[in-house]
Amino acid sequence: MELTAVPIHKPEAASVIVGQSHFIKTVEDIHEAMVNSVPGIRFGVAFCEASGARLVRVSGTDDEMQRLATDNALAIGAGHTFVLMLAEGFYPINVLPALGAVPEIVGIFCASANPVEVIVAQTDAGRGVLGVIDGSTPLGVEDDEALAWRKGLLRTIGYKL
Repeated sequence: MELTAVPIHKPEAASVIVGQSHFIKTVEDIHEAMVNSVPGIRFGVAFCEASGARLVRVSGTDDEMQRLATDNALAIGAGHTFVLMLAEGFYPINVLPALGAVPEIVGIFCASANPVEVIVAQTDAGRGVLGVIDGSTPLGVEDDEALAWRKGLLRTIGYKL
């Protein structure tokens, strides 16, 4: 078995969701979930088929996000894996509940705006995602000042009252 760390290439302000699904209709169902979750959402999704034609199936509302999703899905190259790119100003927290309702999605590896690397295993049978590296290693534990900052931020951006 060979292990590879595949970096996700994206603009700094974009977010990525990497997950696993199991059926060809994944691309259409993710597309529907996105446009029904956030009006005007700009995204691209690419899904790697694991059998049959074994194509990368692509959809979205933004050409650049579709290109990035496709390029990253090809680099990962693992069957039944999808890459969903969200343009600047659109966030995973707003679409994860809708993705959770997509029947063929079996798991989400990450949802992040951080730098992400996907750990891929290669065997004679093919490629699979083992997990992800999401962001950087913690530098410590929050103190009272950091706690106050976090609570303030969440209220400022409207996620807490």
